[in-house]
Amino acid sequence: MDPVIKINPGGSKWDIRQKVWDYIEEKNLANFPRPVHNRIPNFKGAFGACAKVSELQAFTHTSEVKVDPDKPLEGARLAVLQARKTLLVPTPRLRTGLFNRITPPQGASKEQLRICSSSQGVKDFSVPVGLDAKIKIDLMVVGSVAVSEKGFRIGKGEGFADLEYGMMASMGAVNESTVVVTVVHDCQVMDIPEDLMGSHDLTVDYILTPTRVIKTDCQLPKPRGIIWNKLDTEKLQKIPILKKLRALEEQAGKDVTLGAVPVAAEAGLHASQPKRQTRRRPRPNTQQDAEGESSQDSRLEKRIEGEPKARQHLTRMSKESRGDGKAGNEQETGKTIKGKSRGNTKEQVPEEGGNEVKSQRKLHLSVTTVYLGGIPAGLRVSELKTALREREATPLRLTWQGAQHRAFLDYSDPQAADQALEALQGLSLNGHSLQAELAKSQRGGRKSGQFSRRPKPAAAPKSEESAPDAKRQERTEKSRMSDSYAS
Repeated sequence: MDPVIKINPGGSKWDIRQKVWDYIEEKNLANFPRPVHNRIPNFKGAFGACAKVSELQAFTHTSEVKVDPDKPLEGARLAVLQARKTLLVPTPRLRTGLFNRITPPQGASKEQLRICSSSQGVKDFSVPVGLDAKIKIDLMVVGSVAVSEKGFRIGKGEGFADLEYGMMASMGAVNESTVVVTVVHDCQVMDIPEDLMGSHDLTVDYILTPTRVIKTDCQLPKPRGIIWNKLDTEKLQKIPILKKLRALEEQAGKDVTLGAVPVAAEAGLHASQPKRQTRRRPRPNTQQDAEGESSQDSRLEKRIEGEPKARQHLTRMSKESRGDGKAGNEQETGKTIKGKSRGNTKEQVPEEGGNEVKSQRKLHLSVTTVYLGGIPAGLRVSELKTALREREATPLRLTWQGAQHRAFLDYSDPQAADQALEALQGLSLNGHSLQAELAKSQRGGRKSGQFSRRPKPAAAPKSEESAPDAKRQERTEKSRMSDSYAS
C-alpha cells in the first residue's frame, strides 16, 4: 500500500508531524480530543485496531504488558485486562515514578475492566511500581504520530516513550526479545528516512492499523539503556525518578555524565537558587501591536518610572539575576491562587548572587536576540523547543511569553542569529505561521528578517517607530522571564 502522506526530501521530524496532524484534521479522521496537533491522534477505528494485539503470537506468551496512557490505546489496555494479564501503564510525563500496575477489583465485570482501561481508571486502580521491582515486560504498546514499515517511529516530540524504554532497559525490565507494538491509522504509515533516527529513538516490531497487521523486521537496534549525555540537569529536575536511577547506575560504575547545558541557561538556573525570584506585574493584556508588543509594557514602564530610585535599582537587579523557568511557565498559564494572580507576587530581592549578576551582564554583551511572534494559543514551550532543535536553531536561552503569543531567542553572536533566522523562515506550528526577526533593539539598519550578509538598505524613516516605543521594547526584553533550553 502506497503512503497517502508524502514526505518532502530533507524534511525534519517536526515537518512530518505537522503533515500527519494536518491531514488527519483535514480529512476528519479523529475522535475526541481535537484538534490532534501535539497529541498522539485518537483516530477513528483505534479501538478495532487495538483489539488485534490479542491476535499476536507474542501476546499469547506474555504475562506482563506495558501500554502507554494515550487515549487511542484504551482498547489495547482493555485487551490486556480481559486476558487477565498484568497491565503496566507509565506515569503521565514521569512526574511521580516510572509506571503503575493496574489492579482491577477481584472478579471485575467487562464494564468494570473497561473503566479500568480508561484514563480515569488508570488513576483510580493503579499501584506504583518502584525501581527495585523485579518485573519482566515481554510486550509493550506505544503510541505514534508517524511510523514506517521498516519500524522507524516518530512520537509527538517530547521523548517520553524513548526515555521510558531506556529506563526499563536500565532496570532490566526489557531486553532484545521484548516486542514493541504501535497502533496507528493507515495514513500514519509512511516512508521515514533512516537518517532521522537517533541512537535513543525507539523502533517498533509490529504496526496495527484498522486494516493491516505489519511485521516490520526492523534492523535498527533498540536503546540498551539511558543515554545520559543526551540529558541535562534541567531534565533531571523535571523527572525526579531519573535522579534515583542515575545514582544507582553511578554506584554500579557506569558513565552517567550529563550533556552540557548552554552557558546562559546554566547561569539562569544557578541564579534562581536557593529562592525563586518573582515580581509584581500588571494583568496581561492580549491586545498587541504589529510588532507583537502588548500594552502591559507601557504600564510597566510607567510603574517603574514612578518608583523611588532605590526601588528601581533593586528591581533592575532582580530582573537581571532571575532565570527561573518555572516562573516563566506561571506567566504563561496565568493561573490564580486565592484570587490573586501568581504573576502578582511581591518581588523579592536576592540576598546573594552579586557575582552571578555581573557574569550575566558580561554574557549579554555579545548575545543577539531573535523575536518569534505569532505563537498560537495552547502551544507548549516544550513543543517550540522541539521545533527549534529539529531546525538546528537551538538558542543559548529561550524566553517564553506564550500569553503574549511570542518568545525571544538569545544566540551567542549576530552570525548565529542570522543562521537561526534562515532556519526559522516558513516555520509553522499548529497550522499557524510564525514570524521570526531580529528584536527591535538589535536591528540597527536592517529590516526585520533580513540577514547580515545581505547589503544593508537605506535607514528606515524614524516616524514608523517613536523613540519611547523603542525604549519600551528594550526595557521589556531586559525584564522578560528566561527559560533555559532543554536538550
